[in-house]
Amino acid sequence: MTEGPDEPVLSAAEELALARLALDEGDLPHAAGHLAAALVQAPTLPEVHETLARIAAASGGDLELFPLGQRVFVGAVVARAHLLAAAGRPAEGLDLLVAATGHAPGVDWAGVPWVTAPELAQRLDPERTARILMQVCAAVPDPVPRAARPPLLPYLTLARHAVAAHPRHPLLLGAASALARRLGEVTLAVTWAGRGVRAEPSKLGEVWLGYAYRSAGRTRDALAALERAVGHDPDDLAVYADIAGTLADTGRLDAALEWIDRALARDPTFDCAVHTAHRLRYLRDGNVAHLVALADFAREHPDDSHEHGDLAECCRSRPWLGQVTPAAGAMVDALRRALAADGAPTAVRLAAVEPPSAMRTVTAAVPGLDVEVTGVADPDPREPRRATTCQLWRYEGSTAAPTLPVPSDDAAERVRHLAHPAWPHPPAAYDAAVGLATLELGDLLGLLVHPPEAPATALGRVLTGQDPSLWVRCVQVWACLGLLHHRTDEAWADSIRRRVLVELVWGVEDWITEAALFALVTAAWVDPSVRPDVAGVVAERLADVAEVTRDRPVPIATSLAHLALATPDLDQETMALAERIVAAAGQPSRRPGLLTRLLSRLARAFRRP
Repeated sequence: MTEGPDEPVLSAAEELALARLALDEGDLPHAAGHLAAALVQAPTLPEVHETLARIAAASGGDLELFPLGQRVFVGAVVARAHLLAAAGRPAEGLDLLVAATGHAPGVDWAGVPWVTAPELAQRLDPERTARILMQVCAAVPDPVPRAARPPLLPYLTLARHAVAAHPRHPLLLGAASALARRLGEVTLAVTWAGRGVRAEPSKLGEVWLGYAYRSAGRTRDALAALERAVGHDPDDLAVYADIAGTLADTGRLDAALEWIDRALARDPTFDCAVHTAHRLRYLRDGNVAHLVALADFAREHPDDSHEHGDLAECCRSRPWLGQVTPAAGAMVDALRRALAADGAPTAVRLAAVEPPSAMRTVTAAVPGLDVEVTGVADPDPREPRRATTCQLWRYEGSTAAPTLPVPSDDAAERVRHLAHPAWPHPPAAYDAAVGLATLELGDLLGLLVHPPEAPATALGRVLTGQDPSLWVRCVQVWACLGLLHHRTDEAWADSIRRRVLVELVWGVEDWITEAALFALVTAAWVDPSVRPDVAGVVAERLADVAEVTRDRPVPIATSLAHLALATPDLDQETMALAERIVAAAGQPSRRPGLLTRLLSRLARAFRRP
């Protein structure tokens, strides 16, 4: 279904005027085309429907004026729906309106008199009405956000009228309950579902009742209804997963896992049970191995029964699993203080230089910032931790400058389009970065030290205004993810992508170290064969951090520890070291800071597949 031809969009009034002109000239196909375009602009405008009635009268109700095809125009679908209803075929018309709702749920396609008239429900077979309501439920979120509910209320009105006309039809009552629950009418949902079960007890009826009780906060009643559903059909393992999810929501993880184990005992490959099991086990002990196993299962079973959100739910807002970690150190602390004080310059006194990305980002964002470096630390943070052929920075005293030229405009634009501080989970970040696969190696490396300005979007403005360091870190992360897609025809062990990323990990202590290590960790998530290699690199790098922190602060230490905790198949000794480093950094305050709240909002807004 499409939004229409790639032509300048006219207003509803303009499209309507053109439709009437074509109609007066007897050109019905052009009249129909303009009428369909007007419907998209104003689906409930009476004048639009009056003109549609004139076209129907002139054509004898010719449905083929609004044909259905492979790339059907949504306006034609809606116009055809209204013609079908006028021709005495309202059920078919409702099917098409629901299809339009699925395409654009925020448009009031059904807000017309024939849909909300009480007599429609009396004319329709109650089972057909139930199927239509279930189609609506399948087309909208569960629950529907409050602001998005008004265009869906005509369907709820249809449900009310249908229940009034057929008060003891169990399928209709259950489907009506499901729609009411999605639209926030929880009490009504409980009432209708309860009536449906009393009229005819069934598995589906008990599931609808259980969902309604759960939305009403009546957890004990919800569990009882869902367990009765299992009694009706012990082989429907999806209900086992629902029970487990409900128990987990109330903190009863052990009981939840008992239900999941029962499901897995019946079918170890049932996707709902597998996804729920890994999620609950991760919630119980925090071991990332459960999430890695879930990612492996999802990759090996691409044809699951439906889309699952368990992995994304577990990774959401967690360091590196679902988002960039905020930078640490005196320089970024000064940046945040300056931004909080409306850009007033402050002074920073450093015992040694901090990561070059931090030094350059902060001094660029806060003109006039007085930075004094009082000494040279040992080990010297200006020197790579290991010999490298991939030198990105050169120093003159305490001032760092890039060794690489500015990347191409194409590279800058591509990363500007892709970079984001949040992702559903590491495999999703890897998939999203494929848009950088064709960039030259020099461009990808150049992006690390010459990050382009943030885009002129809401995201860009928020990042620039709240914490410019976060945008720079986003660019570096996505550039390194782009490196993972460089020359993927090369075997991993001897590949350019591995060599470059490992050299970046051991280069000058910088935000780029974190970005490169995240790319390696992501490689381990998506390719089990590289896990031993990546785990070894992570273990060595974290051990080096622990060694250096005995002599001086390492601003990236906590972030690297979080990366270690996200690494597949990491040895227990390194895991314990990472946990000690994170613990030593201190627990977050009960009240999240501005940057934490910002990242949480951005993560919720991010919806890349």
